Amino acid sequence: MRKTNAATGSKLLGLYLHIPFCVKKCAYCDFYSITDASLKADYTAALIRDIKAYGERCSGYMVDTVYIGGGTPTCLGAGYLSEILQAVGACFAIAENAEITVECNPESTDQAVLEAMHKHGVNRLSFGVQAAHDIELKRIGRIHDFAQAQAAVELARRCGFTNISLDLMYGLPNQTQAQFLDSVTQCLTLHPQHLSCYGLKLEPATPMGRENPVLPDDDTQADTYLAMCRLLGRNGFEHYEISNFAKLGFRSRHNFKYWDLSDYLGLGPGAHSFLNGRRFAFARDIRAYISGESIPQDEEEVSDFRRQGEYLMVRLRTSDGADMHDLENRYHVSTAPYEQVFRMLEKHGLAAHEGTRWYLTEQGFLVSNSIINAVVEAGE
Repeated sequence: MRKTNAATGSKLLGLYLHIPFCVKKCAYCDFYSITDASLKADYTAALIRDIKAYGERCSGYMVDTVYIGGGTPTCLGAGYLSEILQAVGACFAIAENAEITVECNPESTDQAVLEAMHKHGVNRLSFGVQAAHDIELKRIGRIHDFAQAQAAVELARRCGFTNISLDLMYGLPNQTQAQFLDSVTQCLTLHPQHLSCYGLKLEPATPMGRENPVLPDDDTQADTYLAMCRLLGRNGFEHYEISNFAKLGFRSRHNFKYWDLSDYLGLGPGAHSFLNGRRFAFARDIRAYISGESIPQDEEEVSDFRRQGEYLMVRLRTSDGADMHDLENRYHVSTAPYEQVFRMLEKHGLAAHEGTRWYLTEQGFLVSNSIINAVVEAGE
């Protein structure tokens, strides 16, 4: 991938590309994906068509993060992935120090795919491991086993990748705290630079949501979350966002685009964008996308009032928190109502501050949705 030094005054942009193919749809997943492999060639051509078109529209930007997600990007194979990565490098100005991530599933990450990604500038991989116990993987509809995950990560290391993230899930049906912590411990033996640990959420439109299995109760999940935080802290990981942990210098720069309300462009069915103060998204319809009939939907200009609420919502998910001085300068508002709520939260051990920067404690992260709603409502 061709990279350039950032031009003076260039606006920075995050680029997300959605690859909506999966070998098999997981029982819990609500992301847009399909299993019809016959559309891969046409979809790759359509995505490259839009990469070229939006590359021209975004000529004033320097792309400093690229994230290829899904779906399962690696099931496209080395050839199609190479075409997409080459198009990105040809059509966008890519910063010399750009973070370029591809999501990988163990069963479709072979040497050819890894070598192609490395050749074309990918420098960060995110593996969907989810659990270290095969019975749990089967329970949630995954088609790999943990031995495959171990082998895929080790192969990635041999192919030259030095920035690897692993996804894990807790709160699975019949899962104990000990089982989940054992999954974390086993994943640590793979020496990841980053871990994303998510609690299972049952989505009504998914097979698992319709089945509605019994999950660990709220107290058990809270205890598991705090035990996980302690375990990862002892192993040198910074807890920098509710669900994300990183070794020093290995935070996900692309995800921070979302948490900092920075500009990002999303291409592909179901992909969302926030560009020049406007939000838009493509419909979750691959055939319409391929035909060119899918134009960005839900385009809207986001008001400063709404943006200040969104700023608090996303910033309070991170350990950096929300800086009241920054909020005041960005949106020209009084921060007194927010600070009043923060001081009350601080008395209960749910928030803390350094100067004008307020952030949630790990206890606060456990009830973050309620806290964030209360803080945002204070400004209304």
